This record gives sequence, structure tokens and C-alpha cells, in this order.
Amino acid sequence: MTIRTRLTLWFAVVSVTALLVMAVGTYVEIAEQMHHHHHHGPDEHAVRETTEMILEAGLPAVLLGLAGGWWLMRRALAPVAKLTQAVEQIHAGNLSARLPHSGNGDELDRLTDVFNAMTARLDHSFQHIREFTLHASHELKTPLTILRGELETALHDPQATAAQKERLAGQIDEIERLAKIVDGLTLLTKADAGQIVLKSEPVRLDELVRECVGDTRILAQAQEIQVGLETCEEVTVAGDRHRLRQLLLALADNAVKYNQRQGRVNFSLQREGTCAVFKLANTGPGLPAELQARVFDRFFRGDASHDSAIDGCGLGLSIAQWIVTAHGGQIHFVSGLNAPTTVTVKLPWLA
Repeated sequence: MTIRTRLTLWFAVVSVTALLVMAVGTYVEIAEQMHHHHHHGPDEHAVRETTEMILEAGLPAVLLGLAGGWWLMRRALAPVAKLTQAVEQIHAGNLSARLPHSGNGDELDRLTDVFNAMTARLDHSFQHIREFTLHASHELKTPLTILRGELETALHDPQATAAQKERLAGQIDEIERLAKIVDGLTLLTKADAGQIVLKSEPVRLDELVRECVGDTRILAQAQEIQVGLETCEEVTVAGDRHRLRQLLLALADNAVKYNQRQGRVNFSLQREGTCAVFKLANTGPGLPAELQARVFDRFFRGDASHDSAIDGCGLGLSIAQWIVTAHGGQIHFVSGLNAPTTVTVKLPWLA
């Protein structure tokens, strides 16, 4: 129930109660006057006339008061509704926006100032986090590159033993994993800051899907996973070809990594209305319903007890979500324990 409705009901109760009190008080007053004139009771005709007068004058007055009260409350609460709508539009990407003042200089303007000060502090904090992440990522790239170069040189040393080469190869793998984390963080941080400009050109999405299916079959060979392409309709979208390919590969990589041996990965692409609908399903272990809302969170990797042996850093779906959103599309994740997991991407297509 809205505040306006609640206040109107309260006002109606008060008005009706006041009318009843006035009616009872009038009746008692007439009875006392009749008693002073040595009547045994109030004159029925006088009581009836008084009652009719109360009803004829009191009820319209109450109804008029209710209508006027509702109108006044609507006007008084209109700035609250506008402020609520403005606050609902605030998110991490537009914290620099400021809420408009009503111009009345009242408590709502004071509340608006408080909200604006709060979002300004949040914006300042987010900017510091982005700057720190960008600087840290940039500074980490150089030592990681140097370490990788030194380890690769040592790996090709003819005097190194087999055990030493195995340790060096493992260390190189870990450095590559750290480099992927740094690259992913850099990409997402730049995206948050609006520093990445995407191209907008016609892209044959069906061609990218077919290429991704071929790449996925190579990735799936080690686990003997079958990769199928159910439907692939010809469809063209406006976007950045490099980023769209990155989106498909990120989803395919997840579908292979979070799968079971000799499982299956199915691709499909078709037109539905004004959207190109891409679906990718796999036969992985699934994800509980309470965790599905977090799959696009950064560094989220599902059940930690089962993914320790799976390579990755939990940034793939976050990057995929950013790419889809930047292209004006939507991405959905549906899964269940011991049930197929399906990722659906909807992008506007060019007719």
C-alpha cells in the first residue's frame, strides 16, 4: 500500500469519526434542550430534521474533504515519487549523476542533498578502486612477462633434468593463469570506466558460431566431449567482431571445462522476432538455484569444493555479460543439479 493510499484512508477514518461525533453531540444537545423544556424525550421530528441536516451537509463535506485531501496529498507526495524514480536509475555506471531538487527548500531537498553526497562519495571510491586496479594490472604485466621469459629459457636448458623441466612447466602455467587474471581485470576495469570503444559494423554471427564450434571440438578432445550444432540460421548483427568472438569462446570454454567426461556441448543459433538467439548447453554437474544469481559476479566459480582442479579465474562470464550488454543484448543462465546447463544470449539483428 502506497503512502498516499494509507494517508487517504486515515483521513477518511478521521473525517467519518468526526462526523459521527458531531451527530452524537447534536443528538445529546437536542435531548438536553428538550429535557429543559419539560419534554419526556427528544422531539422525533426535530431529531429527524437534525439527522437529515447532518447527512445532507455533513456527508458532502466529508466527501469533499476526502477528495481535497487526496488531491493535496498527491501534490505533496509527487516530489517523493519523482525522487524515487530518479534514485532507481542510479547504478554503478552513473554514480556521477545528481538527483534533481524540487526547489521547495523543504525536507525532500535536504534528503536529495544527502543522496547526492552519498553517491558522490561512492563515485569517488569506485574511481579510486578502478585506478588502483588499472595501475596494479599494468605494473604486474612487466614482472610476469620477465618471469615467464626466464622460466622458458630455463626450460630449454639442455642441462635441466626431467623433474626440473616438469616444475618449470608448472610454474609457466601458473604465470599464464596470473596473466589471464590481470588481462581480465584490466578489460573489466576499463569497461567500467567507459574506456573501451566497440566497433559497430555488420557481423555474420552464424559464421562466428561455426568457427567457435570447430574451436570447441579441439578443446573438447581431451575429455572426449561431443560437440554438436543443432541449428545455425544465417543472421547478421551490428557489433564488434573481435568482442563477439571473444564472447562465444568464453562461453564455449566454460561449457567444456565445467562438463563431465564423454559429455556433450550443443550450439544453436536462430532468429526470434527482432533478436538473434544463441544457446549453448552442456551436460555439466549443474549449479544450485541459490548460486545461479551469482554466476556473472567476478571471481565466482560455483562450488569451491569441485572446481579446484578446473583451470580458470572466474572472470569469463563477467566479461561475457559485459560484451552482451555493450551490444544491447541480454544473457541468461539456467542450470540445475544433474540437469543440462544452458546459457542464452539475445542480440538485436540487422534485417
